[in-house]
Amino acid sequence: TKVSFAQHNHTESIIMHLLTVFLSYLLQIIPTAICPVYAPFFGAMGASMALSLTVVGAGYGTAKSSVGISSMGPNRPDLVIKAIIPVIFAGAIAVYGLIISVIITANLGSDIYTLKKGFLDLGAGLTVGICGAAAGMAIGVIGDAGVRGFAHQQRLYVGMVLVLIFAEALGLFGLIIALLLANNKDTDCKVEMPTPSI
Repeated sequence: TKVSFAQHNHTESIIMHLLTVFLSYLLQIIPTAICPVYAPFFGAMGASMALSLTVVGAGYGTAKSSVGISSMGPNRPDLVIKAIIPVIFAGAIAVYGLIISVIITANLGSDIYTLKKGFLDLGAGLTVGICGAAAGMAIGVIGDAGVRGFAHQQRLYVGMVLVLIFAEALGLFGLIIALLLANNKDTDCKVEMPTPSI
């Protein structure tokens, strides 16, 4: 009876071990409330918002500044190259959105993607996107008025560049916060179950 009792305990512990391994596997592959199947949707929206909103801001800034450059060009063609600086500042805004979009897209490829991570990535995309759109609009207005004034009085150039730098900083603030949000790691989906000893 002692041998059969020991065999029974050994068989029971093997069954419990197999059951525990099977349950831990199921808990890792079955979506939970923390890791629903739709969580990556929010990350994808963050990536698309980051790029599309910053491109809208960069496009507006480029177009608005180009109107000013085109207006002053016929009268002062020698200053056109110096007047392109607002277009360069506006184009840099779209790069901020591209950086965050690439980071978020890399996050989407991971095996574990929680709802919290989806919201963080959405927040990162919206932060850089809205800040970039605001910065692009500011650069466009400053660039348009600045190059027109610069065509009449060249001493306005340094002031125009300084104001453009402050407008560009608005997009940079959004990039910094978006980087902090997008680089947060979340592994709440990983459920580790204790393995019983045999």
